[in-house]
Amino acid sequence: MGIEAWYMDRSDEDQRKPHRLKPNQPVSLDELKKLGVFYWKLNADIYETDPELEKIRKEQGYSYMDIITIHKDTLPDYEKKLKMFFEEHLHLDDEIRYILDGQAYFDVRDKEDRWIRIAMSKGDLITLPAGIYHRFTLDETNYTKAMRLFVGEPVWKAYNRPADDFDIRQKYVASLQGS
Repeated sequence: MGIEAWYMDRSDEDQRKPHRLKPNQPVSLDELKKLGVFYWKLNADIYETDPELEKIRKEQGYSYMDIITIHKDTLPDYEKKLKMFFEEHLHLDDEIRYILDGQAYFDVRDKEDRWIRIAMSKGDLITLPAGIYHRFTLDETNYTKAMRLFVGEPVWKAYNRPADDFDIRQKYVASLQGS
């Protein structure tokens, strides 16, 4: 089974809850692709030797990799970091994450500025395009282990919204016009 995505409700309830609309409004992988979001399902049990992951890394130029475990017992400043990850922001480079264990959510904005929640679990690899507004949070299990991939040296800088003046944001918005 692949990832599941849906339009979010506007509730201020705990960010780790699913926040589905009633009735649920699912979002397909094709709809995510139109936003520049791409997905692969891999075998996380063999991530260290997985030829499929190696092929993706080569094709996409993902030369840098590290692993982060997000849990209160392993991540320094856990609460502060979770709050920071959940701030709406963009990056000047693509964001690539591969869930090796646990579960988490990425929220992305659609063309009408509505939130789409993407539920990720073990084996899910996702790329978010440079310039897309997004945020990240754990689900109610409060745990995920993820591989972070980059083209070249990692750039950790996030630009909180509003960041519409960045060239990369304008380029991203322009790329949506035809879809």
